[in-house]
Amino acid sequence: MAEDTDLRTAPSAPANGAQDAQDAQDDYLHRRTLRRGSAGWLLLTGLGVAYVVSGDFSGWNIGLSKGGFGGLAIATVLMGVMYACLVFSLAELSAILPTAGGGYGFARRALGTWGGFLTGTAILIEYILAPAAISLFIGDYVESLGLFGLTSGWPVYLACFAIFIGIHLWGVGEALRFSLVVTAVAVAALLVFAVGAFTDFDASRLNDIPVDTSAFGANSWLPFGVLGIWAAFPFGMWFFLGVEGVPLAAEEAKDPVRSMPRALAISLSILVLLAVVTFAAATGAHGSAAIKDAGNPLVVALQGDGGPTALSRFVNYAGLAGLVASFFSLIFAGSRQLFALSRAGYLPRFLSLTSRRKSPYLGLLIPGALGFTLAAWSGNGGRMLNVAVFGATISYALMALSHLVLRRREPGLERPYRTPGGVLTSSAAFVLALFALVATFLVDKDAAFIALGVYAIALAYFAFYSRHRLVAHAPEEEFAALAAAEAELARD
Repeated sequence: MAEDTDLRTAPSAPANGAQDAQDAQDDYLHRRTLRRGSAGWLLLTGLGVAYVVSGDFSGWNIGLSKGGFGGLAIATVLMGVMYACLVFSLAELSAILPTAGGGYGFARRALGTWGGFLTGTAILIEYILAPAAISLFIGDYVESLGLFGLTSGWPVYLACFAIFIGIHLWGVGEALRFSLVVTAVAVAALLVFAVGAFTDFDASRLNDIPVDTSAFGANSWLPFGVLGIWAAFPFGMWFFLGVEGVPLAAEEAKDPVRSMPRALAISLSILVLLAVVTFAAATGAHGSAAIKDAGNPLVVALQGDGGPTALSRFVNYAGLAGLVASFFSLIFAGSRQLFALSRAGYLPRFLSLTSRRKSPYLGLLIPGALGFTLAAWSGNGGRMLNVAVFGATISYALMALSHLVLRRREPGLERPYRTPGGVLTSSAAFVLALFALVATFLVDKDAAFIALGVYAIALAYFAFYSRHRLVAHAPEEEFAALAAAEAELARD
């Protein structure tokens, strides 16, 4: 394509063609522009909580069957530390590079084109697979609640993608306000659940899972031994999985340099509070053994051995709201990561075209079609979430490494916000992310190898095609080019 050639060769274009090249670049970026200033710190905070809140309603409890109460509790603390360290590292990076590329943009600056693509692909795996899985869970909730007489199946999945992608196409401000309202309902329900469950709390129920005496270090608190702590890592992540996606809204944020670190810190604080009260209340109300395999652990915790109550029905409906909030926000995150990678040429460029309302419509529609297809064809939400977790842990390690590299290689870089603890913080995030990555093989080897297969295909595409067609004037590429030029001047 002529446009491709102009964009790649613009920096060295002849003088008489410089204006044409500049016009081509301006037109290219104009057709790929997001609506700036649409989200303040409150909407960004809501987005951060929305990514995660469905994980409080279900999923985390499976970790009890891997590590018991003590094993999952330790795993949750360690994963909470990992996310805290990662979030503070990302707060610094997002203030330096406030673009829609998020983690890919940070890694591109620190680790080069290969590092950027590896990180961006891992993030895409997470944000395409997770909504597909959650659509299945929404279908299960719709069926269990008897809403409109529907059963879990492809019509429900299709409705999820069609309705919520439609809201995103309407505009980012409208989308984030909708997400904030639904998230507020889900968070309020979790707090109401905790109050109700704590009225029946009994500490003796926490460690009621039978002990596997053959496991090393096994006891009533660690019924599956020390290794159970490690196996529970992916489930401890469910209380926080996705909060790292807040920087993907940087180009649409008001004053991202100040609002992004604030939103990341507040959203993580809210998630820590929800994790503590949900975990303790659910296990103490009805016992770890009773909820470890439940699809709706909070409802089971409230009902005990009896039938549905008014509170359990309320929490059941609120669980649907939590799933919708996470589904909705993850679609947003996936579209922005795809948009950024496409705009820079790492993926086909047509995927980054935006509408008159400044929404990346193809970046919403194509992943949505893929997610719906996977949901309707697979029907295995747990497997898809395990694949998503595998991609997430790779991206965490690479983003933490990006912080370390930039601190060492560019110490003089202007940093409007600085990570507390500096490289010690990002080093902790890096090490814990690697442990979490290995833990995914302990939980679901098939999911890990599926993710590696997708990775291999994506890397082949980049190696043989797209790395030769990158867009020099995409924001992330310009940041990298400027850094290289400054480094060369410093050497001279």
